[in-house]
Amino acid sequence: MENFERPWLGSYDDEVTPNIDYERMPLHEYLDRAARKWPKRKAIIFQNWSCNYARLKQLSEIFAANLVAQGLKKGDRVALMLPNLPQTLIAYWGTLRAGGVVTMTNPLYMETEIVHQFNDSGARFLIALDLLWPKLEKLMPELPVEQTFFTSIADSLRFPLNLLYRIKTAREGRKTSIPFDGKRIKPFKPLLSGRKKHTCTDIDPDDMAMLQYTGGTTGVAKGCILSHFNLGANVQQCTAMLNELSKEPQTFLGVLPYFHIYGLTTCCTWPISIGATLIPFPRYVPQDVLKGIHKHRPTVFPGAPSVYISLLQQKNVEKYDLKSIQYCVSGSAPMPMEYIDSFKRMTGAEILEGFGLTEASPVTHLNPIRGERKNGSIGLPFPDTDAKIVDMEVGGEPLHTGKVGELVIRGPQVMKGYYNRPDATADVLRNGWLYTGDIAYMDEQGYFFIVDRKKDLIISGGYNIYPREIDEVLYAHPDIREAVTVGIPHEQRGEIVKAYIVLEDGVKMSRSDVIAYCRDKLANYKVPKRVEFRKDLPKTMVGKVLRRALRDEEMEKAEKRKKKNSEKKIDKSE
Repeated sequence: MENFERPWLGSYDDEVTPNIDYERMPLHEYLDRAARKWPKRKAIIFQNWSCNYARLKQLSEIFAANLVAQGLKKGDRVALMLPNLPQTLIAYWGTLRAGGVVTMTNPLYMETEIVHQFNDSGARFLIALDLLWPKLEKLMPELPVEQTFFTSIADSLRFPLNLLYRIKTAREGRKTSIPFDGKRIKPFKPLLSGRKKHTCTDIDPDDMAMLQYTGGTTGVAKGCILSHFNLGANVQQCTAMLNELSKEPQTFLGVLPYFHIYGLTTCCTWPISIGATLIPFPRYVPQDVLKGIHKHRPTVFPGAPSVYISLLQQKNVEKYDLKSIQYCVSGSAPMPMEYIDSFKRMTGAEILEGFGLTEASPVTHLNPIRGERKNGSIGLPFPDTDAKIVDMEVGGEPLHTGKVGELVIRGPQVMKGYYNRPDATADVLRNGWLYTGDIAYMDEQGYFFIVDRKKDLIISGGYNIYPREIDEVLYAHPDIREAVTVGIPHEQRGEIVKAYIVLEDGVKMSRSDVIAYCRDKLANYKVPKRVEFRKDLPKTMVGKVLRRALRDEEMEKAEKRKKKNSEKKIDKSE
């Protein structure tokens, strides 16, 4: 192993070991082990339906047997286009058990994204929510999918909630009439019937378990090849770093979407490995989540800053008892310190900020449970995870402590590469290191701090500007609820800073107010030159603001202006 300083090892909690003797096994063995150890412990509670670990294992075995009977062969791609439901968990574990490769698909994807992902992955089977039929129906001729199985939220409810749900959806005009033909379009429920069980015995830990697509921040989305061992190693790393949580039974709140790798690992795979009870929520509705916490008493709440902040902003939040929550694992974006303090006062819970990316299964860094937690830090590298800061242009040797550069990572959780993208793979995987595209620095204790995304860097008049620094200044203003800055094209300076702002309810601010506020706190070249007020900002499903979407808007506007100006010049010349 390369010889360089690893100061983070001295910052670990006492019980955290820097190296793990990894168990190499198929991923479904984590469920099997939990079922052997805690057969009667509740695995899932979903409204008025629940099942224990023995039953979850049995359902996954039956699902696997029925999918194999439908023609699934080892290595076949199975796309899951579902919100957080018991069916999602059963299909996930069942597909892995059958030797299939899971391809999680965002139910909110646009048609072009669905067509690209399914054709790129070569998905043969699809498990989807019935409410998505109107979107999928017109796409069927363009998809390689041979069989699609549709399920309903009602399928995971007991009487009378299942009946009430069907009545409600019919009244709202959301009832879907799916033309089941017994060939390409079939109901999901038969996949859970019968007594035959199946487990593929020919699974190597290095076999592909998931083809998980990135968000497509640069061009079309790419499929990350994640093996059983990649995902299993990350599970074992989570347990090692958070060993406190495996000492007694835990209940995990499942608000993060399972179709996102962060939600899948922290709200499904890892909790299952330690025998936790899962409380899935199909969609994030703040009042439903508050009621769920009050009723089910979860102890662990993986989330994102936008989720925690929105709960704090509910007018009636005080009427709910949130004291059962002991730990929150926060990712996807930095959380302002004032909100961390507010959430801790309300719940007593520690918010442990961390970092990860799809290409690393996904978690690579986390703040310690008992050790020092530094404001704004993503924490320490996981056991067996090396991280260093390198020059953004050259790469290579690590930069000195405190120097800003690109964060690169290596460890057992890092993907094998992008599916059918050798050039893109070679660009991010170099000499065993994953180049994250994140700009960061490391302090003397081995804590890492993300400064910004490499692609978000604004270069204005020769100055490098990190938009996250400006965002944090704007967030600190008491009248600003949300803010994000991007670089927009400018003829003289190359780019200038534009701020998009969401104000608190009932508040009024002008562009000049924002600029004057920033002038007091930022160097002149960092002060936004443009300000736009909005009701909301575009976000991913885990609450990360989509700078790309805003930047694309600006690029489109710039192109239109350019075209209009050129047409004017032509008119004048004529």
